[in-house]
Amino acid sequence: MQKLFKSLCVFGFVCCTLVFGIIGHGKFALPDDIAIVSGNAPQLPSPYTVNVKKVNGEKGRPTVRSSAGLDEKIEYEADIKVLNVFPIKSSTVSVTQRTYVVPGGEVFGIRLYTKGVIVAKLDLVTTAYGNISPAKAAGLKSGDTILSIDGIQVNRRSQVSDIVEKSLGKKVKVRIMRGGKAMELTMTPAEGTDGKYKIGVWVRDSSAGIGTLTFYDKYTGIFAGLGHAVCDVDTNEILPLSKGDALDAAVKGCYKGGHGKPGELCGIFGGNVLGPLTRNCETGIYGTAKQFPVKAEPVPIALSNEVKPGKAQIISNVGDGPEYYDVLITRLCSNSDTGLKNMVIKVTDNDLISRTGGIVQGMSGSPIIQNNMLVGAVTHVYVNDPLQGYGIFAENMLETVYDIQKNLREKAS
Repeated sequence: MQKLFKSLCVFGFVCCTLVFGIIGHGKFALPDDIAIVSGNAPQLPSPYTVNVKKVNGEKGRPTVRSSAGLDEKIEYEADIKVLNVFPIKSSTVSVTQRTYVVPGGEVFGIRLYTKGVIVAKLDLVTTAYGNISPAKAAGLKSGDTILSIDGIQVNRRSQVSDIVEKSLGKKVKVRIMRGGKAMELTMTPAEGTDGKYKIGVWVRDSSAGIGTLTFYDKYTGIFAGLGHAVCDVDTNEILPLSKGDALDAAVKGCYKGGHGKPGELCGIFGGNVLGPLTRNCETGIYGTAKQFPVKAEPVPIALSNEVKPGKAQIISNVGDGPEYYDVLITRLCSNSDTGLKNMVIKVTDNDLISRTGGIVQGMSGSPIIQNNMLVGAVTHVYVNDPLQGYGIFAENMLETVYDIQKNLREKAS
């Protein structure tokens, strides 16, 4: 009897430890927000269960949830339990409509003009009394965006030099944007040995290149590409978009990638403007077009919790038009600090490897397809291993599209 009692105690202790371990793991590992598609029930790995707690009687806030128009996003609270007995936490379940888009894979040209001018680097002004830097003395830094000088808005490099030169050495007030905050600096232009007044700054007002289309929504005309922002080559700051265009483009060749040496697609712009660019942000470059040169059939966009490690394909144009290439999703990084590096992919397609060496610059935005759904887009390549790179969830890019649609509706009303 004593041995039986001891055995039961040990068994009970092991069971309690196991249950408390599962509860502790669930509190940290299970999500606070669960997204599901209308008609489906929320699912969690065993032994966790989801129990509906309360339905939002107001049906949630109105938000754009499909290509066809404005749907209602329904939210409700649910309790997560272990073995349907031990409570762990409460989560919010969001029910959305499935969104269908046309997957891309085609390259397009990007011609972007900045809102303000980006300070690429500071320089010295050679004067009769030596070298000085009025911009540095005033506190200007590389990566700042100059919005106006003496109340005059500037969007071009020539405007900066013209206003400074006409100051004839008098103090000017320079309004800048730094880290999302507006600031005002005062600086005194210096007269160079050439007789022209300068503040000692190199600025950039535009950018051009090629990227890959991720998807096109034929109902709204909104397209998305790159999966990451267009950034300044010197400061790596996101270029604030004033205006820009998407143009047709063609791939003319490729520099293969290697260890420590990222490759690059070589492309040229065509003569057709496809549509205006409307946003340049962390999740990619976006615009509108009446028609985009893609011929694929629409596919559903996967929710982030529907993406799984395993076999997938990317659609890329490396010279002969968009083609499917085999990859592996080796790791999911949904809790990453950045919204860009949501998954790690590895190229396994021998044809693509032989042609490009793996992932190369210009392939950013290539759609990632898994289980006949658009799950993400290629964003970055591993510098030391071109076979591997990062991808962003397509759901994150879709959220940006919803925000663009919302803004368009507000402007129209």
